[in-house]
Amino acid sequence: MKQVLKRRVSPTDPELARADADQDLARQGATRRLNEPRPALVEVGVEATPLRVNRRGVALVREEWRVVDRWWTDEPISRRYFDVVLESGENVVVFRDEERESWFTQRA
Repeated sequence: MKQVLKRRVSPTDPELARADADQDLARQGATRRLNEPRPALVEVGVEATPLRVNRRGVALVREEWRVVDRWWTDEPISRRYFDVVLESGENVVVFRDEERESWFTQRA
């Protein structure tokens, strides 16, 4: 049986507000930079793999990889990526930015 680590999210949580605002912009047809990461609300399991992305269940984690770059600068990049399939059948790439301690989605 998998153990689930849940983070309680308040309705005023800024991470949740950003994810909701992004979805509103997308519905309105607002423009944004191509392939720009979007803040995401991610619920993870014991091994820190996504179980839910923006309140939608994850059916399958297809692939996982890590990117570590610019470690020699003042703005290093350290990200853990997951290519997931949601229960709806949608493919999503989600990553945890280890430097900012935040989750994001990004188009594959």
